[in-house]
Amino acid sequence: MRPFFLAAILALVLRPVIAEQLSQQTPALSIAHAAMRVSDLTKSREFYRKLGFEEAFVLEKNGSPTEVFIKVNDRQFIELYPRENNTPTPGFMHICFESSDLEGLSRIYQQRGVSTTTVTRGSAGNLLFSVKYPEQQVIEFTEYMPGSMHSNDRSKHLGVNRISKHFAGVGMPTEDPAVVVAFYKKLGFRLTTPAQANGTKLLLPGPSGEIVKMLPRGRATEFTIFFSVSDLRATISVLRNAHLSVDKYQSTLSIVDPDGNSIVFVKN
Repeated sequence: MRPFFLAAILALVLRPVIAEQLSQQTPALSIAHAAMRVSDLTKSREFYRKLGFEEAFVLEKNGSPTEVFIKVNDRQFIELYPRENNTPTPGFMHICFESSDLEGLSRIYQQRGVSTTTVTRGSAGNLLFSVKYPEQQVIEFTEYMPGSMHSNDRSKHLGVNRISKHFAGVGMPTEDPAVVVAFYKKLGFRLTTPAQANGTKLLLPGPSGEIVKMLPRGRATEFTIFFSVSDLRATISVLRNAHLSVDKYQSTLSIVDPDGNSIVFVKN
């Protein structure tokens, strides 16, 4: 067998092994927040209120909200940014993952050849750094700090009627899913199943069980949020009582937010 073909076969055999090693060598991550720019902040806030979620806090400039933090649980949030004049169209902005050791995580990524920004303290008081994958999409990483707005809100704003207590995953449209998936593998994420026509799921490093899903842009043009629920029948009843249109599939329920993004409920 020629050396070229032998090397090619060996690379295919070792690729899953290397990906698993990278995942095991990456500190545990969990979803901290997903950020979206919305066309009508009032409508988006009301939409999440219908789902039972509460606002933890709001950042303002000159008396107007610039960022609204919708609380899922003490560690997970949805961030809503209003669209202003000359700002980009509504839609997905970025996803942020939580780490318990941000400096250490940054060093690990730099050792793998991933360019990271300097670890800094954000406006809410937590540590942050970010990376960009090949499509120039920003991925944020955070470490919650004592005294931050998030930490000070622990055990507060946990709506007793919120439809879900767990932000289980996100789906993001991509121009080239294979390239983006390869980059996420470098970050320690691992495939749950082989790539499929309707998207490719990757599992976060660690035990969270949370996922990111790369969606081919030609098939899905909007952002998707996955919430886990314990009872799909009870969930569909709540959604219909809130006068929301529900699409029911075999094991999921789906609604759309005011900007056409998908909100999918999966049984935990």
